[in-house]
Parts: sequence; structure tokens; C-alpha cells
Amino acid sequence: MRRTLVVVALAASAMTALAFLIPLALLVRETVHDRALNAAERQAASIVPDLATVSAPDDLERAVAAQPAGIAHRMTLHLADGSTVPPAGRRSATPAQLAASIAHGRSTTVGVRGGESLLQPVWLAGGKVVVVEVFVPRSELTRGVTRSWVVMSLVAFVLVGGSVFAADRHGARVIRATRRLSGAAAAFGDGDLGARVAPEGPPEVAEAGAAFNAMADHVVQLLAAEREMAADLSHRLRTPLAALRLNAEALGGGPVADQTREAVERLEREVDQIIRTVRKPTARGSCDAAKVLRDRVRFWSVLAEDEGRSCELIGADRPAPLPLPGSELAAAVDALLGNVFKHTPEGAAFAVTLHRGQGVTGILVADAGTGIADPEAALQRGRSGGGSTGLGLDIARRAAESTGGYLRIHRSVLGGAQVQMWFRTRWLPPQRRSRRLVRRRHSRSA
Repeated sequence: MRRTLVVVALAASAMTALAFLIPLALLVRETVHDRALNAAERQAASIVPDLATVSAPDDLERAVAAQPAGIAHRMTLHLADGSTVPPAGRRSATPAQLAASIAHGRSTTVGVRGGESLLQPVWLAGGKVVVVEVFVPRSELTRGVTRSWVVMSLVAFVLVGGSVFAADRHGARVIRATRRLSGAAAAFGDGDLGARVAPEGPPEVAEAGAAFNAMADHVVQLLAAEREMAADLSHRLRTPLAALRLNAEALGGGPVADQTREAVERLEREVDQIIRTVRKPTARGSCDAAKVLRDRVRFWSVLAEDEGRSCELIGADRPAPLPLPGSELAAAVDALLGNVFKHTPEGAAFAVTLHRGQGVTGILVADAGTGIADPEAALQRGRSGGGSTGLGLDIARRAAESTGGYLRIHRSVLGGAQVQMWFRTRWLPPQRRSRRLVRRRHSRSA
């Protein structure tokens, strides 16, 4: 944008300068030319009274010598008998030019070697005609023109340079304010809810900055209200959990009773974690994907054993760091594994695979169910063909996309569905991330 403003200012100021300076330069040249010829015409007219009173060649020569043009050897008298006073030089007009001047009956200007000559015919008593020739050298015809053109060019250069400098400063001011607004918006979208911008720059950009601050404050208020609501709803679960714990304690001994009490304890821990998380949201962090997968598969393996499902964890034997909080990754994995238990029949096996690539890490959840008939519809938030909320796959998708990755649904080798979450192990700049997401969504819609 800054370069565009500079180019536009340069083009506009240069065109304006040329539109004024070219006619002005031509006018200066014509004015100097006419001024020199007018001076020659005045000198030719000044000798006319002498021509009426004297006729001897010596007297005429003295009259010519008394004129400024005569002193400079630029005045010549062409007499009727063909002679000249003083003797003609190389710059004298030709006989044809003299005859044409007499025929016109008025002063004319003809071009000669080295400049121009003014021819002024004078009729004397007895019908005699004397032509007064005043030579004007080319230096007189263009005196001061070059200097005037140089001065005008310098003025034009200063004006164009000043307009370009002003446009550049204005563009820099706009760009600086726009980049700060863009940086604040990127930081806010990246999780920094305290990111704000000082409204500055042109009025429009300042208004956009103020609108961004107002929008950010409103979003923070909405998020705070949602967190409080989620915390309140989670807190209400404590009452039925307490009753469930009492019922579990009343079951007595045995493996089933122990598993029930362990499940209730885990459920209580999850509820407590939800309350702590929503009341004090964690900042953007990182986790070990292998450790998270081992914990979550261990948790779900108890239910898998009860339902006779075969479960397997592959590739989680060494660390796999991800730029994602462990709670978010755990929520995404729980959403996928919960879908396996909800939408596949009892006894259907499943497998979780951790894949490490160059700059990416993938988590693949495959099952031996019936698969997903419409993967595109399943990825839309709130839509579900199995009677659930339709949020599980969306939670996993948003977790992957928060690192610049993506989520895909394919057919698994077990016969059912395979959900692939691919995470980038390095944070992408917000601009590149947004462009990547736009391209991916466009290709998916196409």
C-alpha cells in the first residue's frame, strides 16, 4: 500500500508539473525571441529620420555607426542601387529576401546564418527604397532560456519530491497503524485475550482500532459469562455424583463394585478439572502426545474390557511434543474414543496410532464398526447421524486446526472409520495459517 501511494503521488505530481511546465517553457522561449526581434525593430526605426535627411554614403555610414546595432556591426543599409552601407557581411540577407520584404511593404524577419535578420523597407523621396537590415544572433534569440528552463525543472523536481515524500510519510503512518491493528487481531485470535491496540493513524484506521478494542472487550465478557455458566453447570453435577458415589459404596465388594467406584472417582476428577479449567482458562502451552494417549487409552481400556473390545495403542513408546495444552488434546482424544463406544457395536475393536513426521504429528483412531457414510456432514458442528450432539468431531477438528493442522476421515483397515488428526509441531504465523485454512476449506467445498 505504501508503495502504491508513492507511485500514485509521483504519477499525479509529475503529470501536473509537466502540464504546467511544458507550455510555460515554450512561452518563455517565445517571449525571449519576440523581445529580441522587437529590440531590433526599434533600432531599425530609429535610423529612419537619418535616412530622410542624408544621402551621402559617408553620412549614412556615420548614422549607422551611431546606432547600438551599428556599433555591434549588426546593421546594414541596402540602397536602391544595390550597394550597402557599410559593406555587406556574410550574414546579410539574400536579394530574394530583400525583394520579398519590399514586396510585402512592411518589416519581415528572415533566417540567416547564425541567427535571424529584421528587414525594414523605407521609402524615400523620389520613390527610392532603402532596406534596413538588423541582424539578431541566435544567442540573443535564446538568452536566458536555458537558465529559465533549469530553474523550472528544479522547481518541478522539488514539487514532485515533496509530494512523494508527503505520500510516503502518510503511507508509512497508515501502514504502521494497520500493522499494529493486524498484530493485535492476530494475537487476540491466537488466544491472547488481553491484546488491544492504541487507536492511531488516519480517522478510518483509528475507528477500526477502537471498534476492535470494543469487540475484544465484548468477546472477553461473553467468554467470562460462558465460563461461569459452564462452571455452574459442572458444579450442579456434584449432587447426582454424590448420590452415585453413595450407591456405589452400597454395592459392597467384588470386581464390578470396585470398577464402578473407580469410574465414579474418575468422573468426579473430570468434573473438578472442568470447573478449574473454565474458571481459570489455561494459556497456550504444549504437551507430550504420547503421554496423553497412554493416559486416555488406559482410561478407556477399562470400558473396552467390559464390552469385550480389543484396543491397541501403537507408536506411543517415545515422547511426541505438540504445541497444544494437554487438556485440549485429551478432550479431542476422548471425543474420538467416545464416538467409537457410542457408534460401534459392542465387541468392535479399535486402535490408536501415533505417527511422527517431519514437522507434523498424527493421531489416527481406527475402529471395526460400520464406518461413517457422509464424512463431510459429520465434520459439521452440531450435525450427527447417530443421535448424539454432533460436537465430538468438531472438538477434534478445532484442536488440530489450532496448530495449523487438519482432520480427515477415511476407511480403516479394521473395516470401519479412521479419523486422522494431524498437528503441526511448530506454530504457523496467523496470516499463513488463515490462508492455509481458507485454501483447504475451498478445496473441500469444491
